[in-house]
Amino acid sequence: MTLLAGRFLLGALGASLFLLGVPGHAQQPLQITPPPPATGVTVAPEAAKGARQEELEKVLAEQKKNADIAAKLKAELDAIGEDRRKLNALLIGSAATIRAVEDRIAAAEGRLNTLQTNEDTVRRSLGSRRAVIAEVLAALQRVGRRPPPALMVSPEDALQSVRTAILLGAVLPDMKIEVDTLVADLAELVRVRSEIASERDTLGRDLAALSQERMRMTVLVQERQRKQSETEKALDAERTRSIQLARQADNLKDLIGKIEQEIASSARAAAAARSGTPADSKNSLAALTDPGRLAPAIAFASARGSLPLPLNGIRIREFGVPDGLGGTEKGLSVASRAGAQVTAPCDGWVVYAGPFRSYGQLLILNAGGGYHVLLAGMERISVDLGQFVLTGEPVAMMGGGPQSAAAVAIGSSQPILYIEFRKDGAPVDPSPWWASDSEKVRG
Repeated sequence: MTLLAGRFLLGALGASLFLLGVPGHAQQPLQITPPPPATGVTVAPEAAKGARQEELEKVLAEQKKNADIAAKLKAELDAIGEDRRKLNALLIGSAATIRAVEDRIAAAEGRLNTLQTNEDTVRRSLGSRRAVIAEVLAALQRVGRRPPPALMVSPEDALQSVRTAILLGAVLPDMKIEVDTLVADLAELVRVRSEIASERDTLGRDLAALSQERMRMTVLVQERQRKQSETEKALDAERTRSIQLARQADNLKDLIGKIEQEIASSARAAAAARSGTPADSKNSLAALTDPGRLAPAIAFASARGSLPLPLNGIRIREFGVPDGLGGTEKGLSVASRAGAQVTAPCDGWVVYAGPFRSYGQLLILNAGGGYHVLLAGMERISVDLGQFVLTGEPVAMMGGGPQSAAAVAIGSSQPILYIEFRKDGAPVDPSPWWASDSEKVRG
């Protein structure tokens, strides 16, 4: 190993150790901070005024953006008029957009976690070799400060130099391998950090898009509920009566029976469910695409393999598994992100919407044919008694954490939606009804 090679290795090792010692800045050169200004020097008024002006411009730009969004929404509502089909189509489209953005956000967060793990692995690999590299770097620096003496002047020193050269000749090839590995790791670290920055930019855009679409959804839901204002007084009385009945009911079967008998709007919904004639198999596809329909597009019993899950999330408890209390689960539990959108998994009439015992907020849909769909654990329900909802229509919003006693018992910090299907009052396994893409774990 020549002295020139040693000097090259010295430079490579020094550069590598510098890069390793500056976390998050593997590509940046050393920044020399200028000395602080002398005491008594104040910031120019012009600079302070410029900073305030920049902040004001940002606030005005945000206000203009929000005003533009509001104007666009008003134009959409004006165009809708009293057309129920258009409003339903916009609601379903907005809900689908929100769920798609939630999916992208979850995927981006997953990729960020993976990239962060990769970065930690590379940094641990670099750190584990730092001590060895530092020792050899110190030896090379000492050789550089004390070059080999002339043989004729000091034979003893020359002998020591030969021995040192032999030692370095044995060590340097191994160190070159170490440096090559180190450089490769540093290059990987730079690449991973670049990907992390890109993913964060994408995540930021998706979060902004989600915020805007939720604003749009809020306005559309308000418009939907406003169109039912003619019956609002009657609904207020029926909501109060339904809550009274919920307190008296011993169980869900009892609750469903009471409300469909004693609450006028729920009774009408139940009657409509019994008399509603679903489209035949030939026209079911066309019926499903009609946002103005007032009855289920297909019979619930015939909808097996076609229903979407009501929200994006992770299935944590399935129907029929032990519930930890000596019984078995009567429904499906799905953990979601905070504030997730909940949509109707099927066409149906709202026969109950409100709190019920340990379930928290409970929504019951009469899907016809003796079937009921129960959704529980939401923070807020956005539909009313007697209302007919379509598959994919927004019906509720999840909160920031578990809302029901069962969800709290699971020990999850995430919101948990409980889904239960009933046939003639008895729980049935919902698994056969879910579409194949709903079986995927998303969250």
